[in-house]
Order: sequence, then C-alpha cells, then structure tokens
Amino acid sequence: MGEADRYSEYGKPPRKRILLGQDGNALMALITINITFFLLLLTIQIIYFFFEADKTLYQQQVLQYFQMPAQPGRLAERPWTVFTHMFTHTGVLHILSNMLWLWAFGYILQQLAGNNKLAPVYIYGGVAGALVFILTSYAIPALRLQAAGASLAGSNAATMAIAVAATVLAPNYRFFRNLNGGIPIWILTVVYLLIDYSGVAGLGAAYSLSHLAGAAAGFLFIYFIRRGYDGSLWMLKLHHWFMNMFTPAKQSSSSRSIKEKVFYNTGGQKPFKKSSNVTQQRVDEILDKINQKGYHFLTDEEKNILKRAAEEDL
Repeated sequence: MGEADRYSEYGKPPRKRILLGQDGNALMALITINITFFLLLLTIQIIYFFFEADKTLYQQQVLQYFQMPAQPGRLAERPWTVFTHMFTHTGVLHILSNMLWLWAFGYILQQLAGNNKLAPVYIYGGVAGALVFILTSYAIPALRLQAAGASLAGSNAATMAIAVAATVLAPNYRFFRNLNGGIPIWILTVVYLLIDYSGVAGLGAAYSLSHLAGAAAGFLFIYFIRRGYDGSLWMLKLHHWFMNMFTPAKQSSSSRSIKEKVFYNTGGQKPFKKSSNVTQQRVDEILDKINQKGYHFLTDEEKNILKRAAEEDL
C-alpha cells in the first residue's frame, strides 16, 4: 500500500487541496514565472525581427544571458544562468509540453507532499541538471569540442525531478480511475521519460544526462525525507528571512510550541494534568508526518488521534 493509500484508512484526504487561484500556490507561481520569461523573450525577439536584425544577434545580445553555457569560463561571467536557464524556453512547443507535464506531476506532488515542497524540488532538479550538463560536456571527449557553442535552457530537468518525486512518493497513485481501475502514475512517468529522451537524443549525451540528473534529484529528495532529512527547510527559511527582512514584526512569533497551543487543552485544569484535544490542525500535522516519513513512524498517541478523528468525523 502506498503512502497516499494510507489516508483511506481514516476516511480522510491527504491534505486540504490547494486551489489554483489561492495565494502562495507554488505550482501556479512556477508556471507563471516560466510563461512570463517566455513572453518577455518572445517580445524582445519580435522587436529584433521588426528591425530586421540577424537571428544570431538576438542570441548573442539577449538569449545568452538567460541560457546556461557549457563553458565554465562563460558561466563565471554569468553565474545567474544556473537558475535562469530552468525558466527559459525558446519555442512554443517547448514551453507548452513542459508546462503540461509540470502541471500534471506538480499537482500530485503538491497535494501529497505539500505546497512548500514543490519549488525546492524544482530548483534541485534544475541545478542538478545544470551541473551534470557542464561535467559531461568536458568529461566526454567527443562533447568537449562542442562545449564552446553548447548551452542549456528549459525546465526539463526541473520538471523531471518533480515527476520522479511524485512517483516515488506515491507509486500507487492512479489517473482516470474509471478506466479499469486507473492508470498508475509510474506508467505516465515512463511515457514522459521516453518522450523527453526522444526529444533530446539528437542534441547529445550532455542534454540527456542533465535531464536524468534532474530525475535523480527528485528521487533523492524523497529518499532523504523518508530518513528524516528535509532538503527544503533551508530554502524555506531563506525565503522567509528574505520576505520579512523589512517587516520585523512578522519575524517574532510566540514561544509556545504548536503542541502546546493546539493539542493540549489545559484551561481550568491543574497544571500537571493534560488532556488531549483533537483539532484539525493537529490531524493535518500528523498527515504531514505520514507524507514525510511514513505511517510506521507514528507514535501510538498519534495513531490514536487519527482513529479518534475518523470516529468524530473531524
């Protein structure tokens, strides 16, 4: 039984669904950034075309500042391309296919692992793909001669990371359940891998291996989470610090723990006596723990809370 299937034991969904228009929706934010980058570059390209400028001039003056070059020397001049390349697309079909796959797998990962895991997995996949792209461009002699003009662009590696992370997290998740029980997510992932590989096979091994590196990043992210290490925490803390740099009031928080605030109800009781108070917030915390580590990591107390929540239809 997969991680997602455990929730059916308690008659509960894995977590509250994130609405498309909801504030802070990481999936919509990633798609919006990709589309905005694409429209920006497309507008600039149209301007160059309007003035009858050479296509290579557009690539030299604009596109190269967003794509990641294979040469370390050029990369040292434009280090930001390690991140911008995963939001840069050069064609309509390129961005359309990537955004469709990102939406399909990102939606699943968002519902199962949480909204705050999506962007870190995306970034890990994109960075892993970039590093492998540079390494293979120089490690393979046949590619070393082509490294001067080679560059990486597109969210393929980042999307691949999300696809594999969602598959590893819930391999029994099924699409179109009305069709003979549904199609397992791993089948869709295999189809995606084959389509992606066929699209980059003619470009060289460096591109194919960079996409596979993204897939490996997604696998390792879930692998380490299940062993107690969450690779997204430092990113979330950095994001929180940056967003609240100029609002000190938001940085201060109550010293009381979540357990003290929502789990134990001590009002009108002796200070040494505690009685459990099952709340929706406490149930959500336990479901988060199942997502991250698995059901077998729950304590007897937490299992009892889930059982009571199901009985009370909380």
